[in-house]
Amino acid sequence: HVQLVESGGGSVQAGGSLRLSCAASKYFKYCMSWFRQVPGKEREGIATIDTGETARYAGSVQGRFTISRDNVKNTLYLQMDSLVPEDTAVYYCAAKDIWCGALWYSSELYSYWGQGTQVTVS
Repeated sequence: HVQLVESGGGSVQAGGSLRLSCAASKYFKYCMSWFRQVPGKEREGIATIDTGETARYAGSVQGRFTISRDNVKNTLYLQMDSLVPEDTAVYYCAAKDIWCGALWYSSELYSYWGQGTQVTVS
């Protein structure tokens, strides 16, 4: 079955950086995205990239986070800079076999999910 495996989470001080990776067991032709979730809140779509490498971001991370993908390695990345405590969450990668579309941030539209990796900013 298809697997997405995140790595790179951890603890960092405010202003620091982390780079998350998501290794996929197959090539996703279309949409791959990053979500995050804190306890008691809905999962938030924060960044997406399609096969043409067009990226879109939530306003909360625009200008600080960069999403990228390596289609040879079947790996999705999230470079996170200028981290703030409000970025503390479990981060998930997700993928679907259709274009990202205007509702790329809607978690219900994704079929494939990783297990999540914790990011803590203090």
